Amino acid sequence: MAAADHLQVPRQHGLFDHHGIDLGDGTVVHYLEGSQILRSPLEQFRRGEDATVVSYDPAAISPSGVTLRRAMGRLGEQRYNLVFNNCEHFAIWCKTGHHRSTQVEDWLRNGSFGALAIGQFVPAALLVAVRLLLRQGLSLDNGRDLALKSLEQLDGLRQRLQQRLEQELEQAELWWSSKKSADQFGRLQLQAQNLADQLATVEELEGRLQKLIGEGTSGPGPTAP
Repeated sequence: MAAADHLQVPRQHGLFDHHGIDLGDGTVVHYLEGSQILRSPLEQFRRGEDATVVSYDPAAISPSGVTLRRAMGRLGEQRYNLVFNNCEHFAIWCKTGHHRSTQVEDWLRNGSFGALAIGQFVPAALLVAVRLLLRQGLSLDNGRDLALKSLEQLDGLRQRLQQRLEQELEQAELWWSSKKSADQFGRLQLQAQNLADQLATVEELEGRLQKLIGEGTSGPGPTAP
């Protein structure tokens, strides 16, 4: 392990992995679930488990100095979200500049969010329900009613995200025009990008769900007498 390495350790008996960035001095920067980005001793980050280094295509990663600056620049951030801004999103962004989480993508693809999401993260539960509908169609019990309700919830989530995104962009513009802290402007940019990512996901799901509902209601036309 070395400075700027992306580390992962198993949590909850291997149910999921926790991620962080090695600072090379015996500490790790990581997004504590439901809390904030903090700097912890490696042993505290490991919690008795073996830490492994996540491998990347060398052409895809940023220089070590950039990775470390990104990690340190977000210390104290308190915007954790299981689906859109978790510890893996943070670590991959530090390494590559791209905001994504392979765990979330796998969970949504396999429909296994289950107990991690239902009843705890409404957007996550909603996304799982929509993915299930898109995978199985309207053949589920009350499938059409569930699809319409999910579409209504997605619309409300989209409107809230749009409003938040507009607020973040407006604030970033004010900071830029007043020539205040570049670090703060960078954080505002990142927050806006996170919101834009969320908005794009919701809009894509809305479009696919609307198409599914349309296909479910279309059928053969009336036959001629």
